[in-house]
Amino acid sequence: MDLTAVAKPCSFGDKGTSDVVLRLRNSEGRPEWFYSHSSVLVSKSRFFADRLSNPGSGSCIEIHCSDSTYDHHVNLLRLLYLPTDSLLDSLDSVQSALAVLRLAIAFRCEDVTNCCIQYLEAVPWEDKEEEQIVKEVSELGPVAMPILARIQPVDLSATKNVFISAVRFATSIGGSCPPFGDELKTSAQEQVEFMLGGDEDTPLVTADDEVKSVVKSGLSQVCSLFENELSSFLLVPDITAETAETRILQCLSDVEWMCNILPKMDLMKDFVCSWGGMSRKILEIVEDKKLDNAMWVLKVKLIEVTGKVLEAVGYGNVILPAPCRVQLLKTWLPYIRKIKPLLDAKADEDTDFPYKMDEDLCQSIEGAIVSLVLALPSNDQADILTDWMKTEQLKYPDLSEAFEVWCYRTKSAKRRLMEGLDRVGNTTISL
Repeated sequence: MDLTAVAKPCSFGDKGTSDVVLRLRNSEGRPEWFYSHSSVLVSKSRFFADRLSNPGSGSCIEIHCSDSTYDHHVNLLRLLYLPTDSLLDSLDSVQSALAVLRLAIAFRCEDVTNCCIQYLEAVPWEDKEEEQIVKEVSELGPVAMPILARIQPVDLSATKNVFISAVRFATSIGGSCPPFGDELKTSAQEQVEFMLGGDEDTPLVTADDEVKSVVKSGLSQVCSLFENELSSFLLVPDITAETAETRILQCLSDVEWMCNILPKMDLMKDFVCSWGGMSRKILEIVEDKKLDNAMWVLKVKLIEVTGKVLEAVGYGNVILPAPCRVQLLKTWLPYIRKIKPLLDAKADEDTDFPYKMDEDLCQSIEGAIVSLVLALPSNDQADILTDWMKTEQLKYPDLSEAFEVWCYRTKSAKRRLMEGLDRVGNTTISL
């Protein structure tokens, strides 16, 4: 054997040193010949090693490929001739690496396979590429699974820790993080909502006592911040100042966000109790004369949040004692009755006036109030209905349905009482 010839490096396509010819069908359907070297093919591919170990294989190996994979076959053959430490640098896109990986696994090229996996595991993916990668890897089997490390589900403990951290950030527990605090807080809130979506691990996380404790602390924090900002607002020299208004609306937005996520954690009762606890103070400030013609957006937002509270209580999703339900109604019903015609009048004066109670909001609040009234003890219903009929604003909210039911129930109750007294009297006479 010529040792000099063995030591001489081989080049892909070098006809002078080739001892094996690969026959590959090109994109036009014509066969194309690639001059190769058995020493390279055997050392880099177990497929070629098996083929060339067969005494009857000859010096020509035919490879069938489709038009769409032709270029990738050629690319794989070229990669077999590169040193192992140069393979990564030769890959330049997710698409080509994925195509080469598929062939490398089929031809059992261990070095190229490992290189493609390492490349795909590390580089960024576009959304469409991610979908394709997930599909391809599921077909390629366990060898390619390391590519999906970034999208594998994490254990429950890690999920819980991420969720808690996100809630802390979303509710500013521990203070904000300037200069990008608001943007990051908003992002954290969006991610918390996403994590609370339909997932089999969600109930396990939200039922955790530590998670609930942190969420309740977050609720207390956002409510406290909103209350403090609102309380200091009347002390601001210029209540029309955009900065002060923006701070209040941001705080209220955080409160509304808590109102939206807490039902998903079975903690809406905590929100209802917190909202009920600060309602009187909120209304004392909002109904101050200084705000008679200002902060319309705040007034509408307060109605929207209150509407969600009334729905939760009125439809039985949150169970409260009758005195608490009465207090909730008596606190907010006069304000709703007052603010609706004011908003309508502003809209009539200015067609571009953006702050109004839309039809859906009005209907949902009215329905919740009617349901809430009808679930109260009869005497409390009578007090609320009497107050409603004394006011000039009978149109909204319209409690005529509740009044009709109350009248029917009252007559029915009186009839049942009389029938009961008659039965008692007849029993006494018979004795």
